[in-house]
Amino acid sequence: MCGRYVSTRSPQDLAGLFSVTQWDPEPLLEPSWNVAPTDDVWAVLERADRESGAIERQLRALRWGLVPSWAKSLSTGAKMINARVETVHEKPAYRRAFAKHRCLLPADGFYEWEPVAATPTAKAYKQPYFISPTDGRVMALAGLYEFWRDPATGDDGPAQWWTTCSIITTEATDTAGRIHPRMPLAIAPADYDTWLDPTHQDPEELRALLTTPAGGDLGARPVSTAVNDVRNNGPHLLDDAEPGKPIAPPSTGRTGK
Repeated sequence: MCGRYVSTRSPQDLAGLFSVTQWDPEPLLEPSWNVAPTDDVWAVLERADRESGAIERQLRALRWGLVPSWAKSLSTGAKMINARVETVHEKPAYRRAFAKHRCLLPADGFYEWEPVAATPTAKAYKQPYFISPTDGRVMALAGLYEFWRDPATGDDGPAQWWTTCSIITTEATDTAGRIHPRMPLAIAPADYDTWLDPTHQDPEELRALLTTPAGGDLGARPVSTAVNDVRNNGPHLLDDAEPGKPIAPPSTGRTGK
C-alpha cells in the first residue's frame, strides 16, 4: 500500500513540470514531508471547460481518500486511499473513476515500513524507509478522483461538494520490494497525455499504461522514526536513521488525522 508520501514542490513548479494550463492559487498547499490520508494533496487532471468544451489540464487540491458518489459519509475515504491495479477496473468503488476520472499525484517519494523484531534489550518496532527515484525526478503517481455531494446538504442551501482521490498500487519492485509487498504505481512521462485524457475510456488500453516499473529506478534508505507520527512534519523527517539518534520534535502545529 501507500499510506504516506512526500510532496514539497510548489504549484508553480508542478504547473511547469506537467504542462498545466489552469490552476487556482487558492487553496495554497504547503510543502509536506508527511502527507497522510485525508490531507489535501496536489493533483493534475484534465476537465472540459463548461463554456467552450475545450479540455484543460488543471492543478487542483484534492482530499486523499476516494469517496464514491454513492457513499453515505465522507469518512468512507479514509479506507480507500489505495486501489489495487489488479482489480481497479472492476471494483464498484473505482471502475467509474478508472474510466473517466484519472489523475496524477506528484510526489518526491513515499514511505514504507519494515518490521524490526524485538531483541533482549529493545522492543519490536517499524523502521520507516524513504523510497524515491534515484535521479531525483518527480514521481507522477497514478491516481483516480471522484466528486461527492454531502447528503446532509439541505435542499434550500448550497450543495457541499468534495473532490477526493486514491492512489493505484502495484506489486513492489526495486529495493521497495524487500520492505513491503506493495508500492504506488507511477505513470511514465510519455503516457501522461493518454492517462489524463478523459475521452480515453478503453479499460484494456488504460491498463496497459499501468506497467510495473523497471528495476534500478528507485532507491530506499532508512529515515527518522519521527515520520511515524502524522503530527511531525518538516525536512528533518528525511534525516538518515542512526542508532540512538533522538527523534526530532514536530516542526509545525499540524494535528494528526
